[in-house]
Amino acid sequence: MSITAPRAYKRIATEEAWATPELIQHYVRILDTGSLNDPGFYSLWGFFGKSQTPRALDLFNRIQDMGERRLADMDDTGIDMQLLLLTAPGVQIFDAATATALATSTNDQLAEAIRRHPTRFAGLAAVAPQAPQAAAKELERSVNRLGLKGVVINSHIQGEYLDDEKFWDIFAAAEALDVPVYIHPNTPSPQMIQPFLSRCLDAAIYGFAAETGLHALRLILSGVFDRFPKLRIVLGHLGEGLPYWLYRIDFMHAGIVRSNRSEGVKPLKKKPSDYLRENFYYTNSGMAWEPPVSYVQKLMGHDRVMYAMDYPYQYVAEEVTAMDNLPLSDEHKKMFFQTNAEALFKL
Repeated sequence: MSITAPRAYKRIATEEAWATPELIQHYVRILDTGSLNDPGFYSLWGFFGKSQTPRALDLFNRIQDMGERRLADMDDTGIDMQLLLLTAPGVQIFDAATATALATSTNDQLAEAIRRHPTRFAGLAAVAPQAPQAAAKELERSVNRLGLKGVVINSHIQGEYLDDEKFWDIFAAAEALDVPVYIHPNTPSPQMIQPFLSRCLDAAIYGFAAETGLHALRLILSGVFDRFPKLRIVLGHLGEGLPYWLYRIDFMHAGIVRSNRSEGVKPLKKKPSDYLRENFYYTNSGMAWEPPVSYVQKLMGHDRVMYAMDYPYQYVAEEVTAMDNLPLSDEHKKMFFQTNAEALFKL
């Protein structure tokens, strides 16, 4: 199918990155001063430094544009709507006060962009999880007053993970508001990144999946879904590899529980794979390849998998056509591109 050919579904892209000029300037200052103790940040954002390549300049411009250029790119690739997520690492690398203020400003600007183009954009709120109670309040404000559709957490928070109960005010707010939490990748934390760096494996090639898959498993084994059974988590990149590990995760978790090996692993009400099937949703961001898309749809359910482009990082028109050509029924194709996203994010 041609990108512009008539079709019986909208294309809603559900993991599309953006950033405010204000946030980018904060990142540039960190790059100039070396003031952040996080090797992953410099690896991820170093291309915005002094020796900018054409690719870096293109990303620099596209990720900040919330108007004509982004809309033209969407039109050129047949994308009807983008769900906008604040790019990694978001505000999570700053002190709590700075991060909270930046999150508020970011959400206000996102809401304004959506008001200008309500049929083309929707968005998820940014919060500062390093201030959990303030984050919960900002999520409530963003949903109830700004009309945002959930929250994005760019994975670890300066080496900490959301399985720590001190962060669970955010989950309580998300469950009460009936909105999803999108856990977007970050580079591995300073505690785990060193073996990744020398071969440039720390970001999208592998480190993102390793880090975010770890985060999701930590959530499951912490019992967060027994505490918040209606909580919904979204993972990109077809689940960061976890759907391929279901059997082994269940088998090994049962053995760890039986042996009483660790205080950090207690019995759960369900198998880990049950939570991955019942509390998680998946996008194919960055994974425009039929075999894994079909596998995750079959294993997790056609109602759990949604389309994403991963704009502007993976802006490839041919990938849209490849997903149009998935061997799906008309009903399942519309679910994948449109109605699953509409239902989950209340679009």
